[in-house]
Amino acid sequence: MRFSARLAAALLLPLLLLGACAGVPTASPPTASLSDGVWMKGDLHIHSRHSTDSSNNPVAKIIALAEAVHMDYLLISDHDNHVDGDVAHHTWADPEYRSNSLVLLYGAEWTTHRGHGTAIAAKPYDHQALYDVRDARDVKIGEVKRTLGIHLSANHPANGTNNFTFSYDIVDSVEVWNSAVWPANAAAIRVWDGLLKSGRKLTGRGGSDSHHGYPDTPAQATRLSYQARENNVGTPTTWVFAKARTPQAVVDALTNGRVSISANPYAPRVEFYADLDGDGRMDMMMGDNARPPGHPVAFRVQLTGPAVVPGATYTAKVVKDGQPFATLSLSGQTPAAVSFTDTPSPTGRTYYRVEVQGPPTPYPEVPGSMALSGTMLGLSNPIYFNFDPNF
Repeated sequence: MRFSARLAAALLLPLLLLGACAGVPTASPPTASLSDGVWMKGDLHIHSRHSTDSSNNPVAKIIALAEAVHMDYLLISDHDNHVDGDVAHHTWADPEYRSNSLVLLYGAEWTTHRGHGTAIAAKPYDHQALYDVRDARDVKIGEVKRTLGIHLSANHPANGTNNFTFSYDIVDSVEVWNSAVWPANAAAIRVWDGLLKSGRKLTGRGGSDSHHGYPDTPAQATRLSYQARENNVGTPTTWVFAKARTPQAVVDALTNGRVSISANPYAPRVEFYADLDGDGRMDMMMGDNARPPGHPVAFRVQLTGPAVVPGATYTAKVVKDGQPFATLSLSGQTPAAVSFTDTPSPTGRTYYRVEVQGPPTPYPEVPGSMALSGTMLGLSNPIYFNFDPNF
């Protein structure tokens, strides 16, 4: 028995070394529970009156709309350069920044000469320190970000004017769906897929980037007030599967990639699962990373929520390693679901993600958003295999 154990170890060692040399992790963190958590929806990129390029958008008006559409969490991310980095004495100190039903996060849009990002935290932090190194080398910025203990996200990475040109190694997520205008995000999706293919396990998130609220009187209207009807709170909506209804749990879920994006707060939520061990029960979801089992894996795409239209046809596009893999149809029922099977590479990295299109979901509070989002209903974050957790 001792000889067999030693022989097995000797045979296994070269395989482990081969995996390490090929950049494949020899171990992955255990998959978290699929039932110990709660889905929470919110918006992570909104501007109030504390951003000088907004209009008719006091903090109270934003929070009131978020509460009215039953959001669970919210981050008002005003431009930090509009207050010379001192968001602590502006947005955060605003007496209107409070809610009895919303989990409120702390952060700001990090507005620099090399692009924009959103700093996201569960509690107040020293944002001035991050603002002060906005023109520093990426290594220095990364050190400050880690010291502050915040989640940093790359905003609209390829919008043509404020492209994110920092190293993506200093961020935890990427804004892959900015504003209600879904077609404008094609370049951001390509950036995200490129990062994923390189082995970077970066969460894809959404953000309305809304700046303008409904004017209280016609006299208060500005030339951009029309945007309140087209792009506002929750266009798109970012869902997180959090372990608790707390600020830190929301940030943790965002970092871990247990995230889905929908066109608006009423649209169905896209969920994406996998049966790793082949026992007929799903045991992985988007954001999870595991060693490939060496056999075909069953995946399930699911649309959840009362907005699923009975009898309607929904289309799920499965993307594998940045390339189209399959196009599947889901029937309109609650929940609507479809399955497919594939064998992840036993030696290299593999990821799968999903985009779902179908009948637009009405958003009565922001009625113009439907036309801008079109038939795009939502997308999932990837399920990963062989991604190095220490990358």
